[in-house]
Amino acid sequence: MQLPKIRSNVKFFVLACLLSFPALAARVDTLDVPSASMNRTLRAAVVLPERYRKAKQPFPVLYLLHGGSGNFRDWLTKTPDKTLLHRLADQYNIIIVTPDGDPTSYYFDSPLIKTSQFETFISKELIDRIDNSYRTVREKKGRIIAGLSMGGHGAMYISSRHPELYAAAGSMSGVMNINTATWKVPADFAKSRAENFAKLLGPAKEGDSPYPGFTMVTLADQLKANNLPLIFDIGVDDFLIEGNREIHRLLMANKTPHDYTERPGAHTWEYWENALPYQMLFFNKILTANQVTIH
Repeated sequence: MQLPKIRSNVKFFVLACLLSFPALAARVDTLDVPSASMNRTLRAAVVLPERYRKAKQPFPVLYLLHGGSGNFRDWLTKTPDKTLLHRLADQYNIIIVTPDGDPTSYYFDSPLIKTSQFETFISKELIDRIDNSYRTVREKKGRIIAGLSMGGHGAMYISSRHPELYAAAGSMSGVMNINTATWKVPADFAKSRAENFAKLLGPAKEGDSPYPGFTMVTLADQLKANNLPLIFDIGVDDFLIEGNREIHRLLMANKTPHDYTERPGAHTWEYWENALPYQMLFFNKILTANQVTIH
């Protein structure tokens, strides 16, 4: 005689579980993006805010890069809160694009490897594909680039070379110095990454900056000349902290405006999940000043 009651309780439990999950109003597309420069096709995820279906005006775009050993799905699948990008897209009415950058490209155009031309891919081929596929602000004033770790380097590096394309750039736990001797990591990991840079860029030069022009600590004067709004942060227990402190000191010395934060945390998804909303506040203020936000 208790069976109907048990079934009722089960139904209530299932309903309560369903209601406990937030509705994902934002939509995620997966795009194939042809790259003529690399003669291959890569993928990108595109998070479209709920308002995109209703509003007719163009939307600003955040290009959000993944880290080393990662792929285009990382930002959607590895944060503890799997709804993070959906919620931020809806909150700020912004399109968020997470492209593939290969596991260890560091977003350079390699002079040695034809299939690793990621500066061209991100700054031209991807933008063209997104602008031709979606209703976007097709100007600098509505375009942002950011990333974590390897992607933090990529965002800062690509924006430093193409300031005409982006309204601002951001890095979370970014590789600001590709001299692996400055990384607080096991020797075998530092060696493997140093070998990767040599494969991409050629033999390392002597001194503290083995690849001048390809690492952010050698580009402080370029960042000053570009006058692009910059935000970067890192956890105090992160193995890349010395490079971030160094570029911060260099930008302070040459009087380049920037937003720099150190907060508790390490090189983890828990840290990046916490960091991205702070950067979105910074970016939204810029987009609002540029009159491209959607209310």
